[in-house]
Amino acid sequence: MTHVTDSQQPAEQGGSLLTVLIALGANTIIAVAKSVAAFLTGSASMVAEASHSWADAGNEIFLLIAERRADKDPDRTHPFGYGRAAYVWSMIAAFGLFTAGSILSITHGIAELRSDDPGSDYLIAYIVLAIAFVLEGVSFLQAVRQSREGAARAQMRPLRFVMDTSETTLRAVFFEDLAALIGILLAAGGLVAHEITGEAIYDAIGSILVGVLLGAVALLLISRNMQFLVGQAVSPRVRKLALDSLLAEDSIERVTFLHLEYVGPSKVLLLAAVDLVADETESVLQVHVQDIEDRLESNPQVARAILSLSAPGTEAITG
Repeated sequence: MTHVTDSQQPAEQGGSLLTVLIALGANTIIAVAKSVAAFLTGSASMVAEASHSWADAGNEIFLLIAERRADKDPDRTHPFGYGRAAYVWSMIAAFGLFTAGSILSITHGIAELRSDDPGSDYLIAYIVLAIAFVLEGVSFLQAVRQSREGAARAQMRPLRFVMDTSETTLRAVFFEDLAALIGILLAAGGLVAHEITGEAIYDAIGSILVGVLLGAVALLLISRNMQFLVGQAVSPRVRKLALDSLLAEDSIERVTFLHLEYVGPSKVLLLAAVDLVADETESVLQVHVQDIEDRLESNPQVARAILSLSAPGTEAITG
């Protein structure tokens, strides 16, 4: 059977785990370095960046939990598996980014708007930000590489793939790392303006802008996870692939109903009503239906396939 999900093959799903692990290591190192720099310089932008990195590091732990929980096998209480747990834990991570990263950065920046600190030597902050940019860049490039591979298989543009993919941990790392790189530039800009002008307001504005950026990313991730949790249908292209796979079955004459929705990263529930070629008794037809379901479920990306017989006179679907 043709693969019907967004792009990921079982052997390649470990790429998301590797991406998260790289991000966790990078963010932990960066968070410690930024915290030291924030303490030594007293910069509002560095405080915001330190909060950002600690939030990211904590989020990666939630994303690791998401990867593990989603891999649990189906059981009696969860016949379609535990795939949606990935979206729950990813949403918790996004809320963490919003509270520990965005809100803290904005409130601290607002508090520093009236500061009269003329600024100091920010050399250590610049060094830390430069190192952080390199480490964040390495993590981001890993996410970009995985995104491009998935996009090529799905015949989509990489950014569109990142937005649409059911691999929630990949999307989280991609946007968090992108926000981190932009945040570093904003923080550096605030420090430079503060040092040149002696006006602390620029440093405070840098902190606020970092917070706004993190808030936007967090809301995006929360929204996408919510959509998958309530039942995200597959794209028209994937649906067409599934329909073609059903019609390729010798015993299926036509398909009158087809619905596919994600029940986890790279896992779909397939529901269909079919009209079989054979004109047999109900018990014999049911055997044919079961055989088709078994073949569909042999695809690791199909969590469950449930077929029923079409009602007489029902029109066939064509796409």
